[in-house]
Amino acid sequence: MNEAAHREQICLLAKSLFDRGFTVGSSGNISVRTDDGNWLMTPTNSCLGRLDPARLSMVDAEGKLLSGDEPTKESFLHMSMYAQRPQAGAVVHLHSTHSVAVSMLGNIDTETPIPPITAYYVMKIGRLKLLPYYAPGDVSLANAVREVADKHHAILLANHGPIVAGKTLEAAVYASEELEETAKLFLLLRGNKITVLDTAQVAELQAKWPS
Repeated sequence: MNEAAHREQICLLAKSLFDRGFTVGSSGNISVRTDDGNWLMTPTNSCLGRLDPARLSMVDAEGKLLSGDEPTKESFLHMSMYAQRPQAGAVVHLHSTHSVAVSMLGNIDTETPIPPITAYYVMKIGRLKLLPYYAPGDVSLANAVREVADKHHAILLANHGPIVAGKTLEAAVYASEELEETAKLFLLLRGNKITVLDTAQVAELQAKWPS
């Protein structure tokens, strides 16, 4: 996919996320790895529902701005994911309501904050990791993400939101959507006895659809 197509796709999928309430205001950010080894990112303080393809930020491997508006102030989160996942072609970070709600629950298992309640959650997300709270813009979060990103392409930041990497932007967006919808299901079911997929069922899915 050429650069122009990447720009159009970012804006199209970002608007779709915004229009359906997966992000609000100027929250959330998206990045895509380009064929020349640089990254296109959504600009800081931009609304995902009203992006201009020509004003997207282009940054190099060191995070230096090459063209466009200033990149998202959370660009360090994206670069930490890419550093540990060379196969990733895109990263999506949202402040989606139900995922954030799950991240705020007390006594939650940080290794399995959402149990395997659906097959598609296992297929799209695999193993979700919950990280502790860091203040917005705290670069210490970059190290925390880097420490787990090689084993987790989806990470939940406490009191903040999910960050999800994918081989393509579509894959990252679809996984982010699956995570949010599963978080919603999980919250709806809390307080009830539920049936989750067992170890063998999870293993079978992960063998066919490794995340």
